[in-house]
Amino acid sequence: MNQRGFAKSLRRNMTDAERLLWRHLRAHRLNGQKFRRQQPIGPYIVDFVHFRARLIVECDGGQHNESAADHRRDTWLQAQGFTVLRYWNHQILNETDNVLNDIHNALHAPPLPAGDGSGERGT
Repeated sequence: MNQRGFAKSLRRNMTDAERLLWRHLRAHRLNGQKFRRQQPIGPYIVDFVHFRARLIVECDGGQHNESAADHRRDTWLQAQGFTVLRYWNHQILNETDNVLNDIHNALHAPPLPAGDGSGERGT
C-alpha cells in the first residue's frame, strides 16, 4: 500500500484517543485553528499537524515506550522545522483539557530551536 493509501487506512481506524482528540481539533474547533489528521510528511505519517504553526501532535500507546524509532522520527521532523508534541493515550482520554491547553499554548508560542527538549510527552 502506498503512503496515501496507508494514511487513509489510519484515518478509518483511529484509536479512541485519536478520535477524541480529532473531535476537538477538526473543523477549526480549537480557537479557529486548522489541523489535518493522519498526514504524510516526508517518509512519515503524523497523527495531527497544523502546517502554519509547524506543530505536530502524536498520540502514543504503550508500543511507543522508549522507542528509538520515535526518537529518529521526531529528530527528522524537528529538522524540517516542526515542533512535535507527544501524549500518551491515557493522557488524552483522562486529561483532555490539559492536553488541549498544551496544544493551544504551543500554537501561540514562538517556535523553539531543535534539540531544546521540545517534543517530550505531556509537555
